[in-house]
Amino acid sequence: MDIPDILKVADEVVFVKTGEHLDYLQEAILRGTLQGQKYWKIAEETHASEGHVRDVGSKLWKILSEGLGEEITKANFRAKIDKGSVYQNNNVSSPLVHQTITVNNNVNICPETVRSPTSPSNSQQTSSQTYIDLSDAPEIFRFYDRTPQLATLENWIICDRTRLIALLGINGIGKTTLSLRLIEQIKTHFDYIIYRSLRFSPTLNATLTNLLQIFPQQADIPQNIETQISQLLNYLRQYRCLIILDDVQMLFCSGQLAGQYKTGYEDYQLFFKLIAEVNHNSCLLIDSWEKPREVAKLERGNNYVQTLVLCSLGLAAKEILKDRKLSDEETWESLIDTYQGNPLWLELTASTIQDLFCGSVSDFLQCDEPILDESLQGQLDQQFQRLTQQELAVMIQLAKESELVALPDILKIVQLSVSDLVNAMRSLGMRLLLDAKEEDKTTFFSLNTVMKEYVKNRYMR
Repeated sequence: MDIPDILKVADEVVFVKTGEHLDYLQEAILRGTLQGQKYWKIAEETHASEGHVRDVGSKLWKILSEGLGEEITKANFRAKIDKGSVYQNNNVSSPLVHQTITVNNNVNICPETVRSPTSPSNSQQTSSQTYIDLSDAPEIFRFYDRTPQLATLENWIICDRTRLIALLGINGIGKTTLSLRLIEQIKTHFDYIIYRSLRFSPTLNATLTNLLQIFPQQADIPQNIETQISQLLNYLRQYRCLIILDDVQMLFCSGQLAGQYKTGYEDYQLFFKLIAEVNHNSCLLIDSWEKPREVAKLERGNNYVQTLVLCSLGLAAKEILKDRKLSDEETWESLIDTYQGNPLWLELTASTIQDLFCGSVSDFLQCDEPILDESLQGQLDQQFQRLTQQELAVMIQLAKESELVALPDILKIVQLSVSDLVNAMRSLGMRLLLDAKEEDKTTFFSLNTVMKEYVKNRYMR
């Protein structure tokens, strides 16, 4: 049995004895015990005193001992689990039965127990069902291995109780796919899971109204933004919720430095800030091409804010080429490196290889420069149309460079003031368009091969 399964059994035993589910600290104590952690370490990770953790742990072991008819302690819990004696002696008839997970556009009968962690003391008891609304989500047909990233997100959300997570990555890297796969992995921990795309730039008023309609209404939905946010935060305390907002970059201006909100959309900045700072029991995951400025500020001093930048699929991208039935497998790694392990870029390039090179990756790689078909260039157009003139000037200069270049060297060449150059470089970094490498306490910059070829094709001919 793995840790989630063990926690489910413990939760059922506690529920039978007390009528309540495991709370956050009890679950952390069990998880920490299974991972061999001492009380002081569990206390450190849960921001509680060691004495309080010991008191809660002592009561928990007593409840489990009474429920299982056998003495359970922190010292022997792992051994009892490994021997299977806990399960063999557990003659309690669980009150939890197979429950229905309701999805907005599908209804699935879930064969596993759905557990809702206990909300803070000022909240109502959570629902025994998980409501999942994916009506706005694209259908995902294939998922290529992102095990480390999934593990990181799950740990942040389930163990660390992170309130705000920014999942960042260039167009096509797989942010949406990863987010939807994550739902499958952690759905039993939530009462509500909601996915919404901001691709059409809805106002915050429209987004909040849409979200509030999901929950059981005790009053009319207010029109005032502040009251809407307050009402949503109450729901986030009352229930354990995972809300995913995709395409957040569509809230930002084109032709301005990264992360600057369009006129009329500035309220999102306050919304994200409150999600991070106000105590609640839920998580907001935002997907974007650009890093919101408030996230960059918040994560420096807030343990409940995290950023994950999604990069190359690595060798897992070979599955894409295998699906496309390309030949010359010994050259696939080179193709993956050239196209940065970006799933969309590789899909589009694989089509070109099939159509024009009879599926031969080796023949395709004989070309002196990376080939960017019109579809791939169109994808990059969407991002480059957002750049300022200063940012574009930097990209053009970096495309000319054959070696890594430091900021002072760029300043000597590009016709920009120090202030404009620094702002442009920081903005390009927030857009994830630069490769940076630190050597001898100096940061050097470059463009990857695809970006360099794109800039040459579009702006230097």
